[in-house]
Amino acid sequence: MDVDSEEDTLDNSQPLPEIDLYLHLLVMIYLLDKQDYEQGIRLSCETINKIQILNRRTLDQLSARIYFYYARFYELTGNLAEIRPVLLAAQRTATLRHDDDSQATLLNLLLRNYFHYNLFDQADKLVSKATFPESAGNNQQARYMYYLGRIKAIQLDYTASHTHLNQAIRKAPQNTVTAGFQQAVYKLSIIVHLLMGEIPERSIFRQPVLKKPLVPYLHIVQAVRIGDLSNFQEEIAKYGDVFRKDKNFTLILRLRHNVIKTGIRMISLSYSRISLRDICLKLHLDSEKDAEYIVSKAIRDGVIDAIIDHEKGFMKSKENVDLYSTNEPQNAFNARITFCLNLHNESVKAMRFPLNAHRKELASAEALQF
Repeated sequence: MDVDSEEDTLDNSQPLPEIDLYLHLLVMIYLLDKQDYEQGIRLSCETINKIQILNRRTLDQLSARIYFYYARFYELTGNLAEIRPVLLAAQRTATLRHDDDSQATLLNLLLRNYFHYNLFDQADKLVSKATFPESAGNNQQARYMYYLGRIKAIQLDYTASHTHLNQAIRKAPQNTVTAGFQQAVYKLSIIVHLLMGEIPERSIFRQPVLKKPLVPYLHIVQAVRIGDLSNFQEEIAKYGDVFRKDKNFTLILRLRHNVIKTGIRMISLSYSRISLRDICLKLHLDSEKDAEYIVSKAIRDGVIDAIIDHEKGFMKSKENVDLYSTNEPQNAFNARITFCLNLHNESVKAMRFPLNAHRKELASAEALQF
């Protein structure tokens, strides 16, 4: 009977799939650092084909990282649209296999793919149909919350966007490695704050990681806070390329109405009576009809408490009303209490142990005794 020697057995044996895919991943990272994107695309496609054939739970974390670098190679070469069917099919497969790591990573990659081509409606449909796994890591959860915040901001739901962005800031690692993600989240959060009629805290612009990248947004905040429309338009013209690169230019253009409302509020506090012509000059509007329309809308929205005399063409401010006699303080306290309660519930949920986990330990201990 012929018996193979030990050397022949080692030569003919195939490596484990985990070791094989791990080596593929290391080579992909090396090619990415070397900026050899063509070779990286070929290797990543071969690796993805191997992953689709195998069905091993020990490959879940490796598969998630391989899919990330697979999409990264195509993004750097400008061919993200080509891999969208592959990512959709992989996301469905990961959902059926309960592969939480790959499912979270692929969902974020698909949202990034849609945002790259400004397909926000399709991204919203994907979010409404797909379920993000709760057991995903903080890094993937932070990215997902950032994408949700951007979707809600574009859909004019600024309150929900503000909530998602705050969760993204809390879950993201606070170090210099994730500086790019922190800057992107804070830029969008500042715009959402302004669109909600609030002014961001000045301490945000003093952080070392954010100080230099947020300079254009600081000028926008100052223009909105003062209500100077001409200064606002100058800052947009000056930093327009930066805003377009950050893909926040469309949202910043929406702030024009907030600047005008702030200017009208400042005018109503400064003057008890002022003509529409003077309002037009102060706000740099095109005509008195525009000023009349904007003042009427501000009165209807409750921004100012005044009346318009259409015949004589002036605005007359009413006496200041005691703010604490209204429901505004109660609503503000209610919003803060709700936020604190939600934060407390999330913290308790994060610290909760699995149910009946002690019974498994007792069963194993009894088995060892017998």
